[in-house]
Amino acid sequence: MNLRATLLLIPGFIAATTGEAGRPLAIDDATPVPRGEFEMEAGVNFFDDGPLRHWDFPLALAYGLSQRWEVSLGSGGQLEERGELEADDRLVTGLSDVILATKIKFADQKQLWADHALSVSVKLPTTSRHKGLSTGEVDYDVTWIASRRLTPKTSVHLNVGYTWLTDPPDDPIDDVFHYGLAFGYQFSERIEFVAETFANTPLDRLASTAVFVNGGLRWQAAPNLVLDAAIGAGLRGKVPDFTATVGFTWSFGSRQKRDI
Repeated sequence: MNLRATLLLIPGFIAATTGEAGRPLAIDDATPVPRGEFEMEAGVNFFDDGPLRHWDFPLALAYGLSQRWEVSLGSGGQLEERGELEADDRLVTGLSDVILATKIKFADQKQLWADHALSVSVKLPTTSRHKGLSTGEVDYDVTWIASRRLTPKTSVHLNVGYTWLTDPPDDPIDDVFHYGLAFGYQFSERIEFVAETFANTPLDRLASTAVFVNGGLRWQAAPNLVLDAAIGAGLRGKVPDFTATVGFTWSFGSRQKRDI
């Protein structure tokens, strides 16, 4: 499988079109969107791997059905330069696949050491496979999320999940076991430093584990608006040399304020 096909399967590289990951991270937190509130995430993601350069323009909307249950819808646009295919760079554009997801929080830190949630999502292949921007198949994911606030200023988040991947015609793809850990430190009331490391292991090729690191900042620009930026790099496996993202999270439809 080539690098582009591998990256299509890795959460966070074609990042955050699910509406679940707390920007600018791929690792999610266990807290759903508050009841009756909408949360919109949007941004620009970029990765560079020599002859392959890719831009994503993700847009996702989540809604809190209750204090413990949210649903979300995500998609966006893509732009890619592929220098490895021809003598001159080839520019390809298209939409991103649609992601339908839900997250349910089932335990609190006071009860079970950490907040615990389960996330379930399905990818609908709305992007043409012929352009190489999608596998063109329906995929499914289940992820367990644990979040714990260690101190008033520090928090950690653990994700462990499994992705069922439907094989495209004549191109078998292994299901993926993915996992990672994120850390947050509140410098001030408005600024938080965030960092993460996460990995993806194809089930039939355990030696092909891909490992990635990412870090950045969140800034509470207004009571209902958080701006973010991050950079990252691959440590092992078929991963990009460099990634970067900038974006925002906007909450509306409720007077409740969600902490960064």
